Amino acid sequence: MGGGAGSDTLTRMALRTTGEQDRARELRSAIDRTGYYPEVVGEGVAAAVAGEQVVSFYVHHEPTFDRDEVRRHLSVVVLTPTRLVLAHTDEHAGDDLLPEPYTSTSTEAVRLSAVTSVVVTRMIANPTKGPTPPAEAVMTIGWGGVSRLDLEPAGCEDPECEADHGYTGVLASDDFTLRVSAAADGKDAVAGLLSFAESLSAGTHPG
Repeated sequence: MGGGAGSDTLTRMALRTTGEQDRARELRSAIDRTGYYPEVVGEGVAAAVAGEQVVSFYVHHEPTFDRDEVRRHLSVVVLTPTRLVLAHTDEHAGDDLLPEPYTSTSTEAVRLSAVTSVVVTRMIANPTKGPTPPAEAVMTIGWGGVSRLDLEPAGCEDPECEADHGYTGVLASDDFTLRVSAAADGKDAVAGLLSFAESLSAGTHPG
């Protein structure tokens, strides 16, 4: 009788382990539902996650256009307790080195402590009608791997001044951007992206 504190601890550990396994299974199910080389994609993602707990994830399947051909692209972003994992899978018609059609999967793992910004933009249709679910959402994540410099001619307050004031600009971190819309991807896709962005923002909080 009476398992006490030790029994309660074991119960909490078992529940936590079950929850972690459930999230990993949900991730694999989401990959499977795309029907886009799920074994290939799943293997690449699992290798990059490397057995860590899956806190949150987002899977986005979209077509890409190459001249007169339509090819598919799959992005998978996974949040673990310590890292942000990104995986991209593309299909190719073949080339000189690999004459048969093939896929390429690239993965990147970024320490959460290295993430410098999580920018989320929500587009609301007809805002005067009151709160409605976003029609589109854009998530941009920066960790310093890729930076974008936007320059424009600098000026002064004198409207008659013709002097050359050089340039002014903004340096922005722009490592990964994902945009989804309710019209193209469904309302659940927009809500899912916003949910992932919220989890990522919470995970990068210094406290």
